[in-house]
Parts: sequence; C-alpha cells; structure tokens
Amino acid sequence: MSAVRAAEVSGTDSGAPAFELADVVVRHGRVTAVHGVSMASPPGRITALLGPNGAGKSSLLGVLSTAARPDAGTVRIFGHDVREAPMAARRRLGLVFQERTLDKELSVERNLWFHARLFGMRRADARERIALLLELFELVDRRRQPVEELSGGLARRVEIARALLHRPGLIVLDEPTNGLDPAARATVWADLLRLRAELGVTVLFATHYMDEAEYADEIVILRAGRVVRRGGAAELKSSLEASRIVVSCADEEAAVRQLRTAGFEPLVEPGGVAVHCADPEARIAAVVRSLDVPGLTVSVRHPSMNDVYVAAAGSAS
Repeated sequence: MSAVRAAEVSGTDSGAPAFELADVVVRHGRVTAVHGVSMASPPGRITALLGPNGAGKSSLLGVLSTAARPDAGTVRIFGHDVREAPMAARRRLGLVFQERTLDKELSVERNLWFHARLFGMRRADARERIALLLELFELVDRRRQPVEELSGGLARRVEIARALLHRPGLIVLDEPTNGLDPAARATVWADLLRLRAELGVTVLFATHYMDEAEYADEIVILRAGRVVRRGGAAELKSSLEASRIVVSCADEEAAVRQLRTAGFEPLVEPGGVAVHCADPEARIAAVVRSLDVPGLTVSVRHPSMNDVYVAAAGSAS
C-alpha cells in the first residue's frame, strides 16, 4: 500500500470512543449468546476478539455492524447509538465479512463504484475516492480486471479498499485472513497495520489465528458469551506465570530425582521435564549443574498466546 494522500482516506469524530459496548446482551430465541459484555476502544487502536465457536464473537460483531439489535445494553459507534441513529453509526463503519462479498464478474473498479452508489456518494467524490484507494492499495493496474481472476489476497485487499470508500473511522473484520496462504495473510496485515499507523483507522477483528491476535493493542477473549480475559499480548502472557525451563533427556525419571535433590519442583509434561519459574534465564545454569543424565538438552519456554487462549477457554469466569 502506497503512502499517497494517506490522511484523506479515513474520517473520524474527535472526542468519542471509536466503539463502545455497555452491558450488551444478545439473545437468539431462548439462547443467550452474549451476557452483559462491556468493552470500548479509543480511536486508532486495534482490538482482537478471540474465542471458540459459540463464544459470542459473531453476535457481538452483528450488533456492532448494525446488522442486529442488542436485546439489552447500548452500542455506540463514535458516539452514535446503533438503535437510535443506525445510519449515522453505519456511515462511520467499514465492514469486511468472512465470506467473500465482491461481485466476481465485475471488475475491481466496478465493485467500488457499486459500493459508492449504495452509500449515496456523489459521482465526483466517488471518482476521486476510488482513484485514491486504487493507488493506495496498489490496484491501479488491476482496476479493469474481473475479481474472479484475482488471487485470494488481492481480492481481500479490494474488500478492505471498498470498506474504506465512504471514509469510516472504524473498520470491522470477521476472520480477515481466513483461507489465505501465509504470504497473503502477511500482506493483509501489512495493510491493516498501516491503516492504523498512518491513517488513524480503528480496527476490530475476530480471528482464530493466535499469531494474528498479537497484532492487536488489546485482545478480548470470550467464552460462552462472557469476557474471560482482556489485555495486551505481553500482559496476558505474563499473567499465566507459566515460564519454564524444559529438560529433554534419555532418562526423565533420573532427571526428576536429581532436580528434586537440588531443590527444584519438576513436572513431567508432554515436552519433557519442566521447572516452572518466573525468571528461567537466571536459573537455567543451576538446573544444568544439577543434572547428570544422558542425551541432555535444556531450553527456556515462555507462555504463548496459545497458552493464554487454552487457559481462558477452560476458565469459568
């Protein structure tokens, strides 16, 4: 994505949170999908939603996108209540769905024109915006190419450009890189990070990729319609207190005995014999000195986002 006239791409309302949910409840018939969730983001922040199927991610995105109404609580986009002023909220919101929604038979440019007409943009404004976004996303040479001829990564780039056409301050994405290869995933995230860094666009996305969650300033993990963890990636990892020294050898029983004799509290785990401690780098030498076993290898492991997710998915609150 080029740096051309970047400041002209997005529009935000100063003073109000980009999005704000307060005590939101969503029901589907007799099933409560979201139980009193509250969360908010200032402009310019990236927020990730994580959670297993049925955790409430899609229901939250549904009320945030104005596609559904909350059964209780309030949802605001840049200060505009989605119940009381849905059109005002929608104008400040760009959406990228998990399912591909471009017209495959139309060209890249015609897809953008169709979106501009849906939002009632004046022709001169739409022409200028389309030209700007084609250049910004390096799609000028593909403007007349049918979408069905594009790779998955390029098609996703067109969808993000389309979502920005009407100058939203918030872009909401549901599984933005689902089905893409690693190179295309990296390109999509380079685009999204630049949107935040250069344009001040607020990003909210749902994903099942743990590595993608680490792009976010705040990660919100949902379980059974409730928030069970939230914070930055480093904060969430450190909260587990699961850093460890892992010993691999040909005689784990002997390693356990020797470590206990040296005053450690070893645990046999799938990856080897583990010594959990807050500062494994400082204690690894002592662990090595205490061991006299064949085939010894010792490594340090810190909690990953996958560890955080597994811990949260099993928590009750």
